[in-house]
Amino acid sequence: MISLQKIEEASNVLRGLFLKTPLVYSSTFSRLSGAQVYLKLENLQETGSFKIRGASSKIAFSREAIGPLGVVAASAGNHAQGVALAAQRAGFPATIIMPRWASISKQEATKAYGGRVLLAGNDITDAIRMALQLEKEGKTFIHPYDDPDIIRGQGTVGLEIFQDLPDPDFIFVPIGGGGLFSGIAEVARQVRPSVKMIGVQASACPSVKEALRHEKPVQVEARKSIADGIAVKQLGVIPFEIIRACAHDVVLVDEGEIGAAILMLLERRRVLAEGSGAAPLAALLAGGVPMRPGSKVVLVISGGNVDTPLVDRVIRQGLFRSGRILRFRVCLEDTPGSLAELLRLVADHSANVLDIHHDRGGKDLPLHLTRVELEVETRGPEHKAELMSALTEGGYIVSGP
Repeated sequence: MISLQKIEEASNVLRGLFLKTPLVYSSTFSRLSGAQVYLKLENLQETGSFKIRGASSKIAFSREAIGPLGVVAASAGNHAQGVALAAQRAGFPATIIMPRWASISKQEATKAYGGRVLLAGNDITDAIRMALQLEKEGKTFIHPYDDPDIIRGQGTVGLEIFQDLPDPDFIFVPIGGGGLFSGIAEVARQVRPSVKMIGVQASACPSVKEALRHEKPVQVEARKSIADGIAVKQLGVIPFEIIRACAHDVVLVDEGEIGAAILMLLERRRVLAEGSGAAPLAALLAGGVPMRPGSKVVLVISGGNVDTPLVDRVIRQGLFRSGRILRFRVCLEDTPGSLAELLRLVADHSANVLDIHHDRGGKDLPLHLTRVELEVETRGPEHKAELMSALTEGGYIVSGP
């Protein structure tokens, strides 16, 4: 266990090296959940995530041991950027080992913070193996989560939560390797033991659930997840002990729930969160954690480093799933006015045409028909059903995309 005094010491030593992020109340998510919901916006950190806290802590408390070759870390994203910036500020060179599939944008961001990026292997395990080899050559290895100094740095998030809201009932925290949850849980345990700490994982990589079931960290098979920041195949040893002692519950959220939460944060609060950062909201809205109406709930939005093309896919997929984009096909007589009549019906029901495609060359089409595919924007499921009913009543035979 890590004492509150050590976390407070980290907060004092590191003051000014990262942002004291705001804790903001959300009336929308409060109404949807029946709780009083607050968002801890770690996505606003300079590097886009909480990782700058732990990296700054590790470097500050290891300064005397770091040699001229500097530090080395293995990461595909947030930890890489946090270590690079923390090392740059402390005056040390940083080498970051990233898997070959790491996104170009995250590679470039890491370089922009002063990190020297090397690509190695097909997964984080390969990257860590190379980082440990460089440690033997004289660099100081900075683990992403299984380190007391990393955890005490992440614990400063918890200190700030209780400074702004002394009496929360629940704190929802995403868990990958476990460093963030552990740091916040240690503060909660010593400041307000009645707080229920809720860990959130992607169902695609349930390493915490399996660790608790086996009573030790175990490696799990991981599927691709939009919440790649918490898709860690094996929980850290130190975090496991803290989670086992402090977690009230660990809940799983699926890819659809995470994607919907990203979209809701963007639309309702103008908050851009990555998958792992949106996971706490997904867990709250899924309703799997029993709580009294009006409970004070903090959701830790851990990061906002999401690639722009992925944002576009998440938004479109979310709009389709929520019934706010409808795509359908109809066959029309290939005569003047038939398309105008269809579009008039759509307009009369206040749907907005986003895209339209004609197909006259389909080999299964009679010569007198043309197939038209429309993509339209609706207000939601009820509006979608109303439009589909109107099309059927208008004599159109509607098929899916």
